[in-house]
Formats: sequence, C-alpha cells, structure tokens
Amino acid sequence: MPELRHDELTGEVVLLAPGRAARPHTTAPVADGDAAACPFCPGHESETPPEVERVGGGEPNGPGWRVRVFPNLYPAVGGPEATPGATGAHEVVVLSPDHHRTLAGLDDTQVVELVRVLRDRSRAHAAAGHAHVQVVVNQGRAAGASIAHPHAQVLALDFVPPAVVAALARFATADRLVEDHHGAVATDGQVLARGDAVIWCSPGSSSGFEMRLAALGTGRRFADASDDDIRDVALGLRDATRRLAAVLADPPYNVVVYDAPTAGDDPYHWWVRIVPRLEVPAGFELGTGVLIEPVDPADAAALLRAG
Repeated sequence: MPELRHDELTGEVVLLAPGRAARPHTTAPVADGDAAACPFCPGHESETPPEVERVGGGEPNGPGWRVRVFPNLYPAVGGPEATPGATGAHEVVVLSPDHHRTLAGLDDTQVVELVRVLRDRSRAHAAAGHAHVQVVVNQGRAAGASIAHPHAQVLALDFVPPAVVAALARFATADRLVEDHHGAVATDGQVLARGDAVIWCSPGSSSGFEMRLAALGTGRRFADASDDDIRDVALGLRDATRRLAAVLADPPYNVVVYDAPTAGDDPYHWWVRIVPRLEVPAGFELGTGVLIEPVDPADAAALLRAG
C-alpha cells in the first residue's frame, strides 16, 4: 500500500510504494568502462593541471602519492572565463593510486587520509573567502562520474545555493535536527556506528538503501571537524559503502557532504548522505517534486546491518 512520507531533514516528500519493486525492466543498463589510458593513474600526472595538494612521497606532479588534488580540467565553476556568479574553484581529489579501489576498498589509514584531505580543502576554500564548499563523491557512471578511477570533487562557490538556504530555514526551527532525526529512527533504522559517527536509514529516504551519516554533536561545518571526528566519519563511510557493495553487488552511488555556508552562525549540523543510484527520477518526479521509493527504509536498514 503506498504511503506518503515527509523527510524533516531534507525537506523531501516521498511516496513509499513497495509494489513498484515488482515491475519489469526491459531497458539495458549502461556499463561503466575503464579508460585505456587513465589521466588519474600514477605516471599520467602531466595529463592533469598541476596539483594543489598531495599525500605521500615522490616529486610534485609525479608518482609516489597516496591522495592527489588538482583543479578540474573541465570546471563547473571558476577558471579564467567564469562570469560573475560562476566564479570559485573546482577540484578533483583522487582517492588512491589504484584505478579500481573505491571507498569500500580503502584500508583504515587510506580512508582517514582521504577524508582529512577533503576537510582540509574545505578549510582552505573557506579561508579564501568562498561562500560555500560542496564535497561529493560520484562513484560509477550512473552516479555522474565521467572518469572511472575513483575520485571525489570539491567545489567552492561564491554564492550560497538555494538548497542550503532552505536547509538553514529548517534548522532555524529545530536546531538539533540531525540528532533528533537520528534518535527518532535509531531502533529500526540504525545500520552501524563508528565511535561518535552513526549511520542510519531514514523513513523518508528518497532512494532505496540510502544512508545518512553524522558524527553527532560536531557542529556546523565539515571544515571545523577535529581529527578524531574525521576518523570516525571516515571509517563509518568506508564501512557503509562496504555494506552497500555486499548487499547490492557494488552499485553506483553518490556521497554528499551537507554543510553550512562558510560564514554566519545560523544553527546547523553537517552530515553525510550516501545515495545508491538504483532508480532514475522520471516524469512524475520532475513534474511534482515528489519522489517514489519502492524499498521500505526499515527493510533496507535490516539488510545493511546484516551485510
């Protein structure tokens, strides 16, 4: 039986419709393919813009790195031709030298190093005066990745996006929204915990097996997270993507850091969303803004806990 749900954390309206899981699919998926000569692999550093940060040994812009950061060659914002409103910076953060190693495959040291680099790049862009910093991982072609080698992206914007403005308005009426949201679903929805970081499935999830992650009580901005908080979040994120890989045969997914603007002190709590790309929003979703989800999040949480 369809059920209408409202997600207080994201503001989304979702139709839970489990019966749609049985509908037939006759269209073929598009497979992700490896590039014959990957510009993100060691030995191809000259094929990217000069790096702005690296973790590991070796000479700058040469092999030996463990995590490597450089400007995106095809930026969505920034660059010498950017017009007012589209200025900023757009960086690529390569997860590891291994062309096939996703978040799920990183060991403890690797994933903590990676998330610290993402935090540090967010700090650097905030210090440079950009209005908002967005950190994402698009894993797989169906999740928006154009290069197969696993990587993250950091986009520094010179405006505050409308979705962030709307999120601040929700937090203004309930400043403990992340903590209360988790607490309300912890019994059936919690998937796992790593130190102060908890991962859960929300009753109002807009995507099957979607998870939310937060180091509870850590404050407004990702850039201000301590090393201890980063370790808990990094290990929790890696473990969550491992559960996805085990339960759903390594699906494409997006990781999104929901963050406050770099200025101001409005109530907020940064958190992370992990969204498997199992469904494609179609005409109904585009026309109404209401999302249709065939998987009950409580069932998804139980499977992920066991995974």
